[in-house]
Amino acid sequence: MTEFRTAQLTRLSLTDFRNYASLTLPLSAKLTAFVGANGAGKTNILEAISFLTAGRGLRRAALADIARKEGDGGWSVAATVLLDGLETKIGTGLMAGTTGRKVRIDGEEVRGSESLLDYVRVLWLVPAMDGLFTGSGSDRRRFLDRLTLAIDPAHGRRVSDFENALRQRNRLLDQGGTDAFLNALEQQVAELGTAVSIARSETVGLLSQMISDQADQNLPFPHAAVSLEGAFEAETLGLSASDREDHYRRLLHDGRPRDRAAGRTLSGPHLSDLKVRHAVKDMPAAQSSTGEQKALLIGLVLAHAELTAKVSGMTPVLLLDEIAAHLDPGRREALFTKLNSLGGQVFMTGTDEALFEALPEGAEVFQIKDHAGHLLHGGQAP
Repeated sequence: MTEFRTAQLTRLSLTDFRNYASLTLPLSAKLTAFVGANGAGKTNILEAISFLTAGRGLRRAALADIARKEGDGGWSVAATVLLDGLETKIGTGLMAGTTGRKVRIDGEEVRGSESLLDYVRVLWLVPAMDGLFTGSGSDRRRFLDRLTLAIDPAHGRRVSDFENALRQRNRLLDQGGTDAFLNALEQQVAELGTAVSIARSETVGLLSQMISDQADQNLPFPHAAVSLEGAFEAETLGLSASDREDHYRRLLHDGRPRDRAAGRTLSGPHLSDLKVRHAVKDMPAAQSSTGEQKALLIGLVLAHAELTAKVSGMTPVLLLDEIAAHLDPGRREALFTKLNSLGGQVFMTGTDEALFEALPEGAEVFQIKDHAGHLLHGGQAP
């Protein structure tokens, strides 16, 4: 993937973020591992990096909950990004007493976190996602929307507007809104919902092709078969975008009595699901062993990282929390080799430095201790 643009974080600074009053790390390696005891703050560093892109961060935490308890209620994350030979300073955070996070690029405040996607794309895999295949459909939709956002910067806003329009329709139904208001709102729901469904379907199609293309790479992770399934997708298969909108609008109009009684909208892409199967065994991922599910998830993330680079032209930054803990030595080494070949920066965490013995030359390992990061080996000492 070296033919793509590569964004590199060369400096990361946290202020009043989680357990850190202040932390600054110079970064020079392609692969970096943070090691330390549970609760030391390793994942907090990954979470901080996850806020350098669009979205709500890898924990989806309320902004106020991120602030250090002993602080004034605000927090910030700043980084220097090297892209195309130019350094750009990006930052984000919450000002004490406010509700929305601010984003700055080279000191200038910009509107919306989507602007950060011009400088860095960030993908992640965290232990909370281990139950993705056996969990709720909403978790898988959220996962798919993150995948889509990485290759389609407008998708996050589109999903947010769609969900907001659905909430407004439900409220109008409950309060006895007029036909004129409902017609106008349902037109908006139909347009946004159709766009969301199409974007998700395109991502699933591209991801399927990327997984197929990786079949000859001999990766030690099983290949997944992915599909987007739901009544809306089944009913509108093969229709043009405008015909899908018309179909959805009719569903909404005809379903008003049922939806009013239920207190929610019972038709649409907000109910669709990402289905994943173990391709070789031809069985649902949810029925695979715990180890196979983890391996399938790693394979999906690796395929998506390559897809993101191919579509956006920029290699993504990967955040892999506790990625090595449940892999045997052979799979760990193969994973590190693959990650190194992707071309982008990778940040990992683990409780034991021995988990990262197979890291390639030039990798950095930081020990996270006493609210600080101490370079154990690699790169230049802080």
